[in-house]
Amino acid sequence: MRSRIPFSAVVVCGLIAFSRWSAALALPPAEEPPQGVTPKVLPRSDFHFDGKVGKTFKESDPPQFPQPVQAPKGAPNVVLILLDDTGFGQYSTFGGGIPSPTLDKLAAEGLRYNRFHTTALCSPTRASLITGRNHHSATFGCITEAATGYDGYTCVLPRSCGTIGEVLRQNGYMTAWIGKNHNTPTWETSSIGPFDRWANGLGFDYFYGFNAGDMNHWDPLLIENRNLVPKSKDPNYHMTEDLADKAIDWVRKSTSISPDKPFFLYVAPGANHSPHHAPKEWIDKFKGQFDAGWDAYREATLARQIQLGVVPPDTKLTTRSEGLPAWDTLKDGQKKVYARMMETFAGYSAHVDHHMGRIIDEVKKLPNADNTIFLYIVGDNGASAEGGLEGSLNENLFFNGFPEKWEENLAHIDEIGGPKWFNHFPSAWAHAMSTPFQWTKQVASHFGGTRNPMIISWPAKIKDRGGLRTQFLHVIDIVPTLYEAIGVTPPTTLNGIEQKPIEGASFFKSFTEKAAPESRKTQYFEMFVNRGIYHDGWMASSRSFVPWDPNRGDFDPFTAKWELYNLGKDFSQAEDLAAKNPEKLKELESTFWTEAEKYNVLPLDWRGVERLSGELQGRPNLAGKRDKYVYYPGQIALPSGACPPLLNKSFTVTSNIEIPENGAEGMIFTEGGVTGGCGIYLRDGKAHFVYNMLALDRYTITSEALPKGKVTLAMHLAYEGKPGELGKPATVTLTANGKKVGEGKLPKTVPLQFSLGEGIDIGLDTGSAVDFTYKLPFAFTGKIESVTVELK
Repeated sequence: MRSRIPFSAVVVCGLIAFSRWSAALALPPAEEPPQGVTPKVLPRSDFHFDGKVGKTFKESDPPQFPQPVQAPKGAPNVVLILLDDTGFGQYSTFGGGIPSPTLDKLAAEGLRYNRFHTTALCSPTRASLITGRNHHSATFGCITEAATGYDGYTCVLPRSCGTIGEVLRQNGYMTAWIGKNHNTPTWETSSIGPFDRWANGLGFDYFYGFNAGDMNHWDPLLIENRNLVPKSKDPNYHMTEDLADKAIDWVRKSTSISPDKPFFLYVAPGANHSPHHAPKEWIDKFKGQFDAGWDAYREATLARQIQLGVVPPDTKLTTRSEGLPAWDTLKDGQKKVYARMMETFAGYSAHVDHHMGRIIDEVKKLPNADNTIFLYIVGDNGASAEGGLEGSLNENLFFNGFPEKWEENLAHIDEIGGPKWFNHFPSAWAHAMSTPFQWTKQVASHFGGTRNPMIISWPAKIKDRGGLRTQFLHVIDIVPTLYEAIGVTPPTTLNGIEQKPIEGASFFKSFTEKAAPESRKTQYFEMFVNRGIYHDGWMASSRSFVPWDPNRGDFDPFTAKWELYNLGKDFSQAEDLAAKNPEKLKELESTFWTEAEKYNVLPLDWRGVERLSGELQGRPNLAGKRDKYVYYPGQIALPSGACPPLLNKSFTVTSNIEIPENGAEGMIFTEGGVTGGCGIYLRDGKAHFVYNMLALDRYTITSEALPKGKVTLAMHLAYEGKPGELGKPATVTLTANGKKVGEGKLPKTVPLQFSLGEGIDIGLDTGSAVDFTYKLPFAFTGKIESVTVELK
């Protein structure tokens, strides 16, 4: 009689046998390839059993499994940190007036690069950073919100520009993206996607952050992979700290679960972009430190930069950029509010330096920490002048073409940096942060907009600790440098799509050779027709507008003035040689047009207001071309790119609700938040319509007492402007079951955009509040059947 073996023993024996077979059959680790010899098609091909398959199992042909791709032997971890809107002369590591202990420490352990360049704007720099292609080649000639229908400007990242996240993922890396994603088309950011151009679709296994140009740091709308993150219950919540926590959590988990796999962590915290939100204790650390003003700050910063050696000793301080006032011409009240805005910015900047330091410190505690490349890019462009000459309590005013008055802002001086405002400092402070250069963010023609500090540390490889590198570099050079350091060659085919050539050039040799030759001889710059061309030590620059004025007007690029600089003798672009060397200028101008045609820069487009209007540009919108939109409970955080266009026209919002006998309260419909928007909510038995006019005014129209039971509540907004007229008055009427229950006047309306990143919610309010009379999320306690928006 045959003895019986317990099934559990069979399982155990099977597992043991399988482990032996798998060990015997596992693919060998990938050898570290010679540079340039890595397979050009990534190793993700279909698996096929290579034994003999018969009718029954045979030990001579045991089962096989496809094995995970392994990274090149000795491949390093990579931590890539990218700050936002940060000037060359901002942080102490490069001579600025804001202490940066994290940057100081990393620079002492690695290398400082003082001739690294970005594109002058966020989305474009970020597209170049993750693809290694020029921003127009990657279709990001502008921010996503200003996309146009030309090859270099659609802001739809083509499959032919594969990201470093996707390439490394397919070469055995774990990948994560924490923070700002400004590389998804605005019309693809809703909860129904499509998701192939979200961070997860661009090669990153994990995403925690926001899909927008900026975000409220006190009340952010955050996404984890594809899901909306619930509002934090922490009364002291701040987004920068949250993002740092998630980055730390991810690297710990990744290293614990798979310690033999390297990781690629991309952290883009959103600071130092507006809003300049910081805990009060961080702001108060800088009280009185900027009372001497921006002119004195620039002089002191250049002196420190020369002493530190981050600029040559003969560097000249450029003149104050055209249109910016001298500090000593200001009134006392102006100086007071402007200094406080700078103190707030300094606290905000120091706060993010601290929390990025937490990430770096935790990574250094992990196994194999010495074999980690820390690449810290201190700004995706220069400091931002978008706060205007007066500074701003609400940056959205700038994008709607509204100037602010310092006298009004002075009244709110103690609230700057807090949750009531979306604040931004004056343009002249941005210019000071970009010392010693001219101009600021958006100005691609001059280094104030494009030159950013960069620090690289790799303890296992870089031995010239505290060294300075002076090679002329561009953001497109990051990807090929990392590929060379890791030991992979960019694929010619990725996921079946033929790839555009990498347009950057590796500067890997500079890690170990101080005098490594420059790999970049020519580089064009262009942003909203502000343009420049670098070639072999010379720079030609042509500026078309000032960045603090959103109203650009007409512009003729063929008659625009060009300037000429010999960068070998003039680090800061202080001496214009155009009149002395017209032949060299003509040569460079011709080179610009050649490069512009080559990289899809044409046609040059200077429009500002028009490009921010989706309706005028005909960009895709998931809402479609219709006049009626029906929403149901649970529809929250619908981004503006998928919302109906409610500005500069009449419209009606009709809500079918049920009010119980004991009453109900809460938000029924809202669009926007603290920077601008509108909402319909119930409280004290009445309906309230609030219109947030860019935080300048909040007009509220209240109804009579509403009946109980089923109610059809409607808000009719009758716009009084003619077609094409922006921001005109409107009359609002409230009705309940067809009966007028309230009426009021809006003296003015929002002309261009309600909000910076907040769209429609039904049944509660996500993000920030449209007024301060209720507490988020203000969920409706009755029942909502549907909400219909009709355009008139």
